[in-house]
Amino acid sequence: MSTSARPPAAVALLSLAVGIVLADSAIVTLALPSILREFDAEVSQVAWVLTGFNLVLAVTAVPAARLCTRGAAGWAGATGLVAFAAASAGCALAGSLEVLIGARVAQAIGGALVIASCLEMLVAVSEDERQGVARWAAAGVAGAAIGPVVGGLMTEAISWQSIFFVQVPLVLLALPVALALRTRVERHDGPADRPDIPANLALALVSAALTAALFLLVLLLVEGWRRSPALAAITVTAMPVAAVVAGPLAGRLRAGTRAEAIAGSILIGGGLACLGLLPDANPAWTVPAQILIGFGLGLTVDALTQSALRDRVPRAIHGGWTIAARHGGIVVGLLILTPIFTADLRDARVPAQEAIAAQVIDSDLPATSKLKLAEGLGEQLDAEEGQVPDLSSAFETAQLPASQSAQAAALEVRLDDQLERAATRAFRDAFLAAALLALLAIVPALFLRERGMRA
Repeated sequence: MSTSARPPAAVALLSLAVGIVLADSAIVTLALPSILREFDAEVSQVAWVLTGFNLVLAVTAVPAARLCTRGAAGWAGATGLVAFAAASAGCALAGSLEVLIGARVAQAIGGALVIASCLEMLVAVSEDERQGVARWAAAGVAGAAIGPVVGGLMTEAISWQSIFFVQVPLVLLALPVALALRTRVERHDGPADRPDIPANLALALVSAALTAALFLLVLLLVEGWRRSPALAAITVTAMPVAAVVAGPLAGRLRAGTRAEAIAGSILIGGGLACLGLLPDANPAWTVPAQILIGFGLGLTVDALTQSALRDRVPRAIHGGWTIAARHGGIVVGLLILTPIFTADLRDARVPAQEAIAAQVIDSDLPATSKLKLAEGLGEQLDAEEGQVPDLSSAFETAQLPASQSAQAAALEVRLDDQLERAATRAFRDAFLAAALLALLAIVPALFLRERGMRA
């Protein structure tokens, strides 16, 4: 494949590879409930499917970038693409949660090589540093925003394993491009500039906050409110659409890096606060909040990435620092927010049990049916401790007479409504804590250096 003859195709394939790797930081989010049930795990255990990938990607991003600065970007990219594809196949074939997490770690190592090398290769193919960096940053934002939607739709239509199977051929499409560019990326032997600390710190805080939108919101929709992964995927499309729209809009406004970063942080914080104050369990209430978060994502991540890379050499290393900051922030967000909502979920257990017992006692069912149903509900609550329980199996196990089906159905609706309200309250503090993290990003953003408006 001649990259000089077909630069648009090379740009598209390299951007696709970046988007796939960065989508992987969150693509399994809507699949987590299915993974949780298949491996009979708890939320805190399944969270490591996300945490493991993001932690290793954060740790290996800069070392991978250093390799690319030695003129080996093409070889590093080719190696990373093959390793990422092989690890993706390993994820799809995993027979246990431990194997899945191990394969995710391997994915992250290959992904670090892909992301760092693609920055250098996109600049080489674009023959313009600013344009190449912009394409690399845009592909990352699009991948991170669209990942959960794609993962949710594929989980519902096929299975969670299909998310990983489909990545294998797609990511390998960029392999011929990487091999063709193995001699076209220049070597950098001089000293490296210091990282842009304000930009990278703000990126970390924003990414930590976005964990709530990309992880907790999905868990609330699927596990808390018992909506299907497909409905949840459709619901969360509002966020990536807003993120995609925000980029060109910011370019026309020419507000400047600092203003975009601050405005984006405020929008993300406001949207997360709205998610923490939802009036009821209707997914439609989440859409306005997601639009605010999506606009903030499109403004902030792009502006901070451009600020961290502009005029700094070697470019790959500073790209690695931005990836380390973003995914380190995701890990911090998971470590901060997961214990908050799991603790709130445990705290809501006793009040929920009492409310369920009261609803059963007040129902129109005969006393014998109440006792049978209460026993089954109690066993279901104990079996799903640490999760929002699915009470439908308790009603099926009770095998109430057909003459009582109407009363049982009405009771089940009331109990589900009770659990939805409890789940909404259990996620509230975590969303509000995430909003605070987003607003904290304003502090380092104030110290960003303006280096001219966008062209």
